[in-house]
Amino acid sequence: MDQAELDAWHMRRALELAERGQGSVEPNPMVGCVIARGAEIIGEGWHRAFGQPHAEVEALRLAGHRAFGATMYVTLEPCCHHGKTPPCTQAVIRAGIRRVVVTMRDPFPLVAGQGIAELENAGIEVSVGLMEQEARFLNAPYIKLVSENRPWVIAKWAMTLDGKIATCTGDSRWISCEISRDFVHRLRGRVDAVIVGIGTAQADNPLLTARPPGPRTAVRIVLDSLGRLPLDSQLVQTARDIPVLVAVSPQAPSDRRNQLESHGCEVFECNGDSHAERLLALLDELGRRRMTNVLFEGGSKVFGTLFDHHLVDEVHVFIAPKIVGGDNGRTPVAGIGVECLAHAQGLRVIRCEKSGDDFYISGRLETI
Repeated sequence: MDQAELDAWHMRRALELAERGQGSVEPNPMVGCVIARGAEIIGEGWHRAFGQPHAEVEALRLAGHRAFGATMYVTLEPCCHHGKTPPCTQAVIRAGIRRVVVTMRDPFPLVAGQGIAELENAGIEVSVGLMEQEARFLNAPYIKLVSENRPWVIAKWAMTLDGKIATCTGDSRWISCEISRDFVHRLRGRVDAVIVGIGTAQADNPLLTARPPGPRTAVRIVLDSLGRLPLDSQLVQTARDIPVLVAVSPQAPSDRRNQLESHGCEVFECNGDSHAERLLALLDELGRRRMTNVLFEGGSKVFGTLFDHHLVDEVHVFIAPKIVGGDNGRTPVAGIGVECLAHAQGLRVIRCEKSGDDFYISGRLETI
């Protein structure tokens, strides 16, 4: 195995390790690290949770004195500033690492190439760019948050084979099978917010929690311009235990705002004349709150606005082998749509598989 093959082999392992932090490290990036002497791995680690030691420190701890003169493979530029933890660059320098292979520079302004420069100034050989595409794919939500100050937007829906998310009467329980619903609960357990429109909240009276709980507890958000969320709904009744944010317009009556707040909900006013403008204002606010991933679960009007304005980054769709029919059966994405297929938003498929009785398709929008 030549050096290039060896580097790729170790970096693939580092990327595998990095992914273990998903759902626990945000708003930090997922990072994995391998320390090796030739083909032998002498230390490895990953960033396990926000505020805990970074991947490099974990790997150095395992490698011990054998790190001196070894090569480090890390999936993101080592940090060089004091945050929740001390700078990783100083730990790398003190350990006597000879060479550092990095996938990509960290876009975070307090790092942004400075970590690499610090290592090079200390006489360490640094190589940048190995498997950068894979690293960017892994940390796309983090990169978006740092560069655009908005969270990564995930859209999820279940539909029948003829493209319906509900019957003409609004009945939608249950389109997908239990295995698919279990996957959705795992998805909820790793995001910062689960978002629905008021129509979905009223029709389904959902709880929107992850069962069983995941590494994160998502804020449950209802897009509710006039503050119509029923006070006896499951969301309102559990708001003191699990956060609920009701996103209203300036036209929402003050008495409804007060009633929701008195039941433990946070009411956030989204400025804007249109639904789209208010949705953008909400995403900006969630970015200010350093939310990294947010999950939209409906309904069709909400999805229509999101797709019309190219706000969706990733989709998860469950297709059940059922036929509903009917002119008035509901479809997943409303809005304006496109006038010709050439303008349809394409999907880069990353998964297409069976999920119990359903078919599961997920991917990222081609423009991302």
